[in-house]
Amino acid sequence: MSIYDVIKKPLITEKAVDMKEKNNQVSFSVHPKANKKEIKNAVEELFEVKVKDVKTMNFKGKKKRFGLNIGRRDDWKKAVVMLEDDQKLEFV
Repeated sequence: MSIYDVIKKPLITEKAVDMKEKNNQVSFSVHPKANKKEIKNAVEELFEVKVKDVKTMNFKGKKKRFGLNIGRRDDWKKAVVMLEDDQKLEFV
C-alpha cells in the first residue's frame, strides 16, 4: 500500500480544529486496513513533519434509507496524529 492510499483526507470539524489548537493533534480519514506505522510514515513523508504518536478508531457504517431500499454506509477508520511540539501542519 502506497502512502497516497493510506491517507484519504484530513478531517476538519470543530472538534478537530480544537484539538489542533490545544494539543497539536491532526485528524485524518485513513484506509481501514492501514496500521499505525503506515499512517505515521505516510504523514511524515507527505507533510514533512515529525510524528510523536498515532491513535486510531474504527467506525461502522450507519444504516441509511434510500427511497424504498435500506442500505449501509461504508465502514471507515479515523487516525488522530500527535505532532512533535515544534512541528506545525496547515491544510489551507
